[in-house]
Amino acid sequence: MAYSQLQKVETSLQIKASAEQFYDVFCNKPHTIANISPENIQSVEVHKGEWGKEGSIVSWNYLHEGTVCVAKQVLEGIDKENNKMTMKVIEGDVLGLYKSFKSNLQVTPKGKGSVVLWAMEYEKQEDHIPDAHTLLQLAVVVSKKIDAYLTQGHN
Repeated sequence: MAYSQLQKVETSLQIKASAEQFYDVFCNKPHTIANISPENIQSVEVHKGEWGKEGSIVSWNYLHEGTVCVAKQVLEGIDKENNKMTMKVIEGDVLGLYKSFKSNLQVTPKGKGSVVLWAMEYEKQEDHIPDAHTLLQLAVVVSKKIDAYLTQGHN
C-alpha cells in the first residue's frame, strides 16, 4: 500500500539572540551558516533569485548522520514582519526518503532573547522510513551554533 500521509515533527528552543538577528541569518545570509557551523553545513548557494526573496532557489550541502547530503530548496513563504519562512525541498537526498519535505521556521521575541520554532512537514515514501527527527535535530544544532555566534559579538 502506498503511504502518503502528511506528517510533522517540531521543536522550539530558547536562544539569546534577537529574533531579527537570527531570522536575518537564515533568510538573508544563509551562506554564512557554513562558516558558523562548518561541521554541519558545508555550503549554501543561491541558484536562482536572490537571498531572502520568495521564489528563490537555494542549495545546501550538509552533513546528516555522517553522510554528505544535498538539498535544493525553494523559498516559498517569507514573512519578514513575523520572522517566519517556509522552505520546500525540490531536489536532493531527503527526497529519497520523503515524497515531499517542507521546513518552517519562526522566530519570536521572548524576554531578552527569542524562541526559535522549527516544524518539518513531510510525506514518507514508505511506511518503514523513520520520522524526520534527525533532520529536526540538525536544525536545532545549527540554530544553537548561530545563536552562540550572534551573541558573541560577531555580527
